[in-house]
Amino acid sequence: MGFSCGIVGLPNVGKSTIFNALTRSQVPAENYPFCTIDPNVGVVPVPDPRLRRLGELVPTERIVPTAIEFVDIAGLVKGASQGEGLGNQFLNHIAQVEAIAHIVRCFEDSQVVHVSGSVDPQRDIEVIHTELALRDLSAVTSTISRLEKTAKSGDKKAAAALQILKEVVKPLDQGQPVRRVLAGLSPDAAEVVRPLNLLTAKPMLYVANVHERELAGADSPQVEAVRAIAQAEGAKVVVICGAIEAQLAALESDAERAEYMEAVGVKEPGLHQMIRSGYALLNLITFFTVGPKEDRAWTVHRGATAPEAAGQVHSDMERGFIRAEVIGYDDFLSCGSEAVARERGKWRVEGKEYVVQDGDLMYFRFSV
Repeated sequence: MGFSCGIVGLPNVGKSTIFNALTRSQVPAENYPFCTIDPNVGVVPVPDPRLRRLGELVPTERIVPTAIEFVDIAGLVKGASQGEGLGNQFLNHIAQVEAIAHIVRCFEDSQVVHVSGSVDPQRDIEVIHTELALRDLSAVTSTISRLEKTAKSGDKKAAAALQILKEVVKPLDQGQPVRRVLAGLSPDAAEVVRPLNLLTAKPMLYVANVHERELAGADSPQVEAVRAIAQAEGAKVVVICGAIEAQLAALESDAERAEYMEAVGVKEPGLHQMIRSGYALLNLITFFTVGPKEDRAWTVHRGATAPEAAGQVHSDMERGFIRAEVIGYDDFLSCGSEAVARERGKWRVEGKEYVVQDGDLMYFRFSV
């Protein structure tokens, strides 16, 4: 699995409540800042109805979904990049994840103290942006200073990298994320930036945590503010109610959860949207292996080749890859079985250059 998404935000925005619901764990979620100090980690299955359908078509001993790792990172505050509220320690935790789910408080509740005294999503988002940008600014300016010395000696590679980083530093100077300029960089330029592991270069999903009554109607002004910021970045927004998700997570059976969702007017747990969005945020796709012992979903980055997919199953399969037998999920569904798929010529053989498609069913031939 090995793919991780960090849950960040100001204190008391609902991060730990949402993390608890995601993972059905019981980490503290009390109403005071810095309740979470060490990051809590939970591995969460990615909901995928295709896997359940495959289990109906290919009877098996067990069904194993793919998963994503969520990391609950302590609340950041203004001044975190200078160490406020143990900020340096928390920023280091963010550096370890591949993507960020930014929880933004969009609900009023006099019983839950806001660290800034009022609910203002735009201000809160700007605080997080600024602190992450200041941390990155320090890393980039330090690298620029080093490259300037090297470039003066006539090192052309250093001079080229210097020009790239001078473009990258511009949004950081304004407290804006680097990901806004990354899309415009060439692959070679992006390779210069990647080793710095900049926090604001990580893809971000915004999660608007709202009151229960705001789920059924039009977006509140707070949610609209989050959407406007996300749209400017080309980011996605998921709207959920942490309180409802916590209630759903506490219920024991699917029947109880379905009854509760109907009662509150929710068609699907918001956390399912969050999980799928986090999966998409990391640019991941799913392929399947099926058989009498196990029907299983596997994760690869979009653009992965057949040998790379084989390596997710076992390293020996990638090392000794010969070929892959492949059929698309929709084709398999229409055929109903492997035998019919082969009769209709839908089951095909692919080599080392094949790029895996989302939903592929794959069988690997290898020799070591």
